[in-house]
Amino acid sequence: MDLEKARFNMIEQQIRPWDVLDQEILDLLAVVKREQFVPQAYRSLTFVDMEIPLPAGQNMLAPRVEARLLQDLNVRKYENVLEIGAGSGYMAALLANRARHVLSMEIEPELVALARQNLTAAGASNVEVIEGNGAEGWPAAIPYDVICISASVPEIPQSILGQIKVGGRIAAIVGTAPVMEARIVTRVSETEYQSVNLFETLAKPLQGIAQPSRFKF
Repeated sequence: MDLEKARFNMIEQQIRPWDVLDQEILDLLAVVKREQFVPQAYRSLTFVDMEIPLPAGQNMLAPRVEARLLQDLNVRKYENVLEIGAGSGYMAALLANRARHVLSMEIEPELVALARQNLTAAGASNVEVIEGNGAEGWPAAIPYDVICISASVPEIPQSILGQIKVGGRIAAIVGTAPVMEARIVTRVSETEYQSVNLFETLAKPLQGIAQPSRFKF
């Protein structure tokens, strides 16, 4: 495989047509080597428009979903980020290139080790991966400028909404299958939030978060 040609095609044929037009984001996707974060067994699928399996039954999000969330979060160099769901560490690596510091939470020990290994190999020195249930966020380091939930949630928990600063943003995929939407929520005051739906997609549920009952009475 010609990695650079495949990377170029991913950016130009999958990501740019999905309204990812920020040149800094497109340049970053060319610099952070996605193949370094993909399990060896699936390396040939690195640049394909699909989720990629990870250990512990988890997935990497599709490249265009990652890129669009990254663009619309508009992370700045002075901001601190909480990522919930480290996976293989790829989204944390992208966020780290935009932020001052990234704290990435992961509930699966196998993925904690994988993400740490991948991020160290990639030279991402401003990322800390911690093991824990991110469904309630990480109150020990609040408030955050940005929170990125790299999985789906039925709704964004109030406990997580309360952990961002005024002006802070949360990215999440909200809903239950078959209807989910990627969403950016901005805290505009101590008590008010503004929500923008970006696009419809599907993603695995965040582990550790309560799922709504499917029973109706």
